[in-house]
Amino acid sequence: MVIAAVGQRQPAWADAAYEDFAKRFPSDVPLTLKAVKAEPRGGKSAEQLMAAEAQRLEAAVPKGARRVILDERGTRMTTVDLAKRFEFWLGDGRDLVFFIGGPDGLDPALKATADETLRLSDLTLPHAFVRVFLAEALYRAWSLRNGHPYHRE
Repeated sequence: MVIAAVGQRQPAWADAAYEDFAKRFPSDVPLTLKAVKAEPRGGKSAEQLMAAEAQRLEAAVPKGARRVILDERGTRMTTVDLAKRFEFWLGDGRDLVFFIGGPDGLDPALKATADETLRLSDLTLPHAFVRVFLAEALYRAWSLRNGHPYHRE
């Protein structure tokens, strides 16, 4: 699994929290972060910025991967729903990529390539926190799928 995200510099707490969850995954289901540089903001339109960032994201991910776009208008899921979806994704046989946009979001052309669109929260989340939130949610889904006691209902 790959998290492809715009923005290479995150606060130390966010990097540490992401790494804490990423290292919990077993070697047969690794979680990898591919962070790409945000486009410099100087005098460019949001469309130009998102297009440049989309090119970087495309270059960072495996071809033919299942694409899950994180977007505020995506599908809402409970942890149990995510665990079921996780099971499907693992059985799909394709690489799995989650896309996280930059300050302006994701380029509409990149969004159009999505196999699925996922909503993490109804709340607006700080950009650095999204990686941590997603890594934790995926770990919780993996643990639920495997009968580990991390998830309780």
